Amino acid sequence: MNTLPLLQGQLDAIAHGNLKIIECIPGGKLLWKPHDKSMTLGRLGQHLAELPHWIRRVLEADHYDFVRQGYKVPAPPASLQEIIDLYHAKYHDARAALAGAQGVDLDAEWQMRRNGTAFTKYPRAVALATQLSHMVHHRGQLSVYLRLLNVPIPGMYGPSADDRH
Repeated sequence: MNTLPLLQGQLDAIAHGNLKIIECIPGGKLLWKPHDKSMTLGRLGQHLAELPHWIRRVLEADHYDFVRQGYKVPAPPASLQEIIDLYHAKYHDARAALAGAQGVDLDAEWQMRRNGTAFTKYPRAVALATQLSHMVHHRGQLSVYLRLLNVPIPGMYGPSADDRH
């Protein structure tokens, strides 16, 4: 079986749920956070929206170094619409990257590094699947934030308790 169509199908299914939960973020609560060590609601939504860009990063290079490549946390989102627009841009870019990846060696090692030191090493296919899992992780985290704010949670894999009531 070709791995790329499987990854594309997973991305599409996960991204659909991501958009559903992002659209539930109350625009007036972007600065809220459940704990001092937590991201704000807006930053968490923004992070979930930006995560598909890692698909392209994994496909186009053999590593990413947070220090040497100058990763910076983006400025806080000004609005929910900004988060939604970011989601659409990054999701469509990830789809395009997967569509153009026919010649990419998915068995080749891919690494995440910090200042030259690798802290993850996976075959590229596993790195891609891990990025999809990372999205689901933050989607779940976002659902907890929303629940704490008494925002109804949409179903991801069928109706939620809120959908049924």
